[in-house]
Amino acid sequence: MVTPAARREAVAHLGSVFEVSERRACTVLGADRSSVRYRGTRGDDAAIRARLRELAAERRRFGYRRLHVLLGREGVVVNHKKLRRLYREERLQVRRRGGRKRALGTRRPMALPQGPNQRWSLDFVSDALACGRRFRILAVVDDFTRECLALVADTSLSGRRVARELDAVIARRGRPCACVSDNGTELTSMAILGWSEAAKVEWHYIAPGKPTQNAFIESFNGRLRDELLNETLFVSLDHARDELARWQEDYNMVRPHSATGNLAPAVYARIGNGGASVMQRDRALELCEGSAPGPVASPSLTGSNQPGTLHMPG
Repeated sequence: MVTPAARREAVAHLGSVFEVSERRACTVLGADRSSVRYRGTRGDDAAIRARLRELAAERRRFGYRRLHVLLGREGVVVNHKKLRRLYREERLQVRRRGGRKRALGTRRPMALPQGPNQRWSLDFVSDALACGRRFRILAVVDDFTRECLALVADTSLSGRRVARELDAVIARRGRPCACVSDNGTELTSMAILGWSEAAKVEWHYIAPGKPTQNAFIESFNGRLRDELLNETLFVSLDHARDELARWQEDYNMVRPHSATGNLAPAVYARIGNGGASVMQRDRALELCEGSAPGPVASPSLTGSNQPGTLHMPG
């Protein structure tokens, strides 16, 4: 108990548990009664906090000292030590950069999409052929309808290739308002930054080491790996592309999705979120029922990771 706040808590604890007077508790703990009975009159400084957050959003790399100068120019008189405390309480500290140059997103959190093509999520999934050669899969998902917009498999996927695939998706579906991705080298390359500016599509990068900020695509990757990649033995890159195309069509047109009321994502995108009548939704469910494809691999009592359960072509 070295701080006044800790001594106040200790005195309150003695009074409530042992039913001793405040005077007796202060004598036992060696606390001063005037300090224990003190009540702070400090204001919340809401106006200063709000302006401080605005300036920190505009000047991403400015610390509290430069922000203090900017506030002073606006006529806000505040002690630099108090400003540092407010700066720390608002968690506006500037993270020191290290390593390679990274593209930066915004400090504000992303809002949930309220319609199709408002936000797309991108990520890469890795797998291997039967010969051991590694390949990667670019996955693109609409966060509102949960549709899989693209599954591109290749041994190398550069930033320019990603931009070309996004142009192909936009040509048949329309332009999104924003894209979300992690800080991978392909997605932070100059090719993607240039494409984002030319296509007028906002690009949001999640915080490093925070995959939960891109939860929609991470959930999709789990379904893709569990239902296809772990169940299929790919003998060639062409075989992998064929299987991915077949699974993508089934995912969009047939597979029920719990987030869309057990409708297939493409069906949900057509009828809208709550915009269809009960009869239309029942009809959409009838279209989805009874059309499930055959299993990718035969059931196994010992688990799907056994070599005998992997699906071979032909």
